Amino acid sequence: MGDIPEDSDKDKLKPLNFIEKKARQTAVAVKDRTREKKVPQVVAAGRGTIAEKIMQLAYENDIKVKEDAPLAEMLASVELDSPIPSEAFVAMAEILYYVYRANGEPNPFDAVLRDAMEDKKKP
Repeated sequence: MGDIPEDSDKDKLKPLNFIEKKARQTAVAVKDRTREKKVPQVVAAGRGTIAEKIMQLAYENDIKVKEDAPLAEMLASVELDSPIPSEAFVAMAEILYYVYRANGEPNPFDAVLRDAMEDKKKP
């Protein structure tokens, strides 16, 4: 008979209602400043208990949340009250689009794009 390793997770019984938590959750709050024609800025960031508190405050205040672990990790390393780095522009635009759509609000990027196109037409 073969030996079964004692630390093998797949052989351990787990309750049906068991939810495995991530090792350290990361959460970031970003202030949308697109209507001011400014880059969004990081206003809060944290890991573990602080991340849980950020998420709790978002849910309590009916703020839409979008999960993007790689983006959260990148933005968590940015100094607070700083604009998001240029590497995050595309991902942030996708998230803001999702949030505006979820809130039933018009997409401000359409207006920004329209303004930019009109500026190009001016002599």
